[in-house]
Amino acid sequence: MSTSSKIEWTEQTWNPVTGCTKISPGCKHCYAETMAKRLTAMGAPGYENGFKISLMPERLEQPLKRKKPTVYFVNSMSDLFHEEVPFSFIDKVIKTITLTPQHTYQILTKRADRLSEYFRTRQVPVNAWLGVSVEDKVYGMPRIDYLRGVAAKIRFLSVEPLLENIGNIDLKGIHWVIVGGESGPKARPMKPEWVESIQRQCEQQDVAFFFKQWGGWGADGKKRAKQHNGRQFNGRTWDAMPIYL
Repeated sequence: MSTSSKIEWTEQTWNPVTGCTKISPGCKHCYAETMAKRLTAMGAPGYENGFKISLMPERLEQPLKRKKPTVYFVNSMSDLFHEEVPFSFIDKVIKTITLTPQHTYQILTKRADRLSEYFRTRQVPVNAWLGVSVEDKVYGMPRIDYLRGVAAKIRFLSVEPLLENIGNIDLKGIHWVIVGGESGPKARPMKPEWVESIQRQCEQQDVAFFFKQWGGWGADGKKRAKQHNGRQFNGRTWDAMPIYL
């Protein structure tokens, strides 16, 4: 089912696909994999196969039943553009998005090449925001060019977990940048100067900046539970959204 979300930048999650596989350093401590193990142990529907890719056609119509305009994060427990998800199934997900113009859908992927391939011959619905994960220079940064080539009304970057200083970023054609540190017992630290560099570049290039969380390490470089580190950066909460909203 679609469920309300604790993710700061969305309202509901919708998972017509569950499960995934690791492809880059940002996947190392995957929160979805950990959650899937718990849900499997609980016997939750949709997790009979654990964290293996599973298509859920019975969930495709869930947003159709909700009339209230809602912001949906699509596949918080998977990657819609995973190699094991056929384009024919993605077509069905996109059809639901097209049939519900009252909703806004945020689709985030690490498989930017497949995102680009899919939309090479298809239109992006006006109510679909497309994003890529950018955790580092080697794996994350190249995804931006793939995204920039897709004709979406809103393109965004999820720079979470931010694992290093990613340097200069060309944000042409990008409308929104989310930054966050890693959480969990094995979280890797995020340094304030890395965040400051991204925020400054967003300001210079007129891109909305959203600071999601410090995660398991505070701005002071000390490790503690993420709820004690908060969302404040440089003395304020940064929660800008794209002008589209």
